[in-house]
Amino acid sequence: MTHLWVRAESRENEDRVGITPKGVAALIAAGMRVTVEDSPRRVIPTQDYAGAGAEIAPEGSWPAAPDDAIVFGLKELPEDGSPLRHRHIMFGHAFKGQSAGRVLLRRFKAGGRALYDLEYLLDENGRRLAAFGYWAGYAGAAVSLMAWAAQQRGGICGPVHAYAAKDEMIGDLRARLDATGLPRPRAIVIGAKGRVGTGASDLLTGMGVSVTRWDIEETAHGGPFPEVLAHEIFINAILARPGAPVFVAEGAVGSGRALRVIGDIACDPDSEFSPIKVYDRATSWDKPVLRAADTPELDVMAIDNLPSMLPRESSEDYAAQLLPVLELLDRLDAGPWGRAEAIFREYLNEV
Repeated sequence: MTHLWVRAESRENEDRVGITPKGVAALIAAGMRVTVEDSPRRVIPTQDYAGAGAEIAPEGSWPAAPDDAIVFGLKELPEDGSPLRHRHIMFGHAFKGQSAGRVLLRRFKAGGRALYDLEYLLDENGRRLAAFGYWAGYAGAAVSLMAWAAQQRGGICGPVHAYAAKDEMIGDLRARLDATGLPRPRAIVIGAKGRVGTGASDLLTGMGVSVTRWDIEETAHGGPFPEVLAHEIFINAILARPGAPVFVAEGAVGSGRALRVIGDIACDPDSEFSPIKVYDRATSWDKPVLRAADTPELDVMAIDNLPSMLPRESSEDYAAQLLPVLELLDRLDAGPWGRAEAIFREYLNEV
């Protein structure tokens, strides 16, 4: 019997989950066993999973799960260096040269098991089967506008937090923008046709921001891209990958630019393929931006778990996309799971 173990997230400010109680009930009806760890922070209460038929385990007990359990979470595991003896489903951030990624791969190598990276669950044509991208773009554009509003009032964006619903976030953001007394800034979104870019564009347009939408056609020449510097807000919605053009070069932050805020929603600052070269680390909920230049100010927003600002909307959307893939867990050697493991093995061989 396939056994899915849904772990509690250990990361601060991470309230999302990749499966709903409705999804748990569907997997159990299909003959799977599902264990859900208790979590006081998860946006969906533990008792709702119990009501759907899940077995409930203590928070953080996954290391003691049966050897055949498939451990399912979203963000990173505790970095204790221990060998990983279970198969894990998660966003590993381990295949693009990230420094922490090699450490994670070594843990899998030591434990002899596999990582099924959620970013690499692909169909036959290489398209992702499930993604949080829309809500990452939506929330990332919102924080970028918060950063712009704080600048106009002589400050820097303060801590951000999760919202019970998107309407609550919209009301907060609109009040901050209105308090500046200024016209809305102009924004450019690169990767506008994808999920991330669509979410960002929807938020910006809803706030009355004029949006220039670029995708592969506008960036195929490889740069430079002076148009980016001519907008007050730049939203990067493309993933770092080999051959990606550089949109903001290291020396592009001098005077004479309109650009004041970069929202790097893809957020791969320590990848050599990052298209934004003016910063080198992710930002956080407590410090959502870092200042890359002072004359005029240029702030970079690079939070790497943006969808958790809207945990209910993002969880329900993602879980609905992922459930048909989870229903294939009894065929790990084929289809999207087989493709994901093959990618993992390729990178594991390099460690």
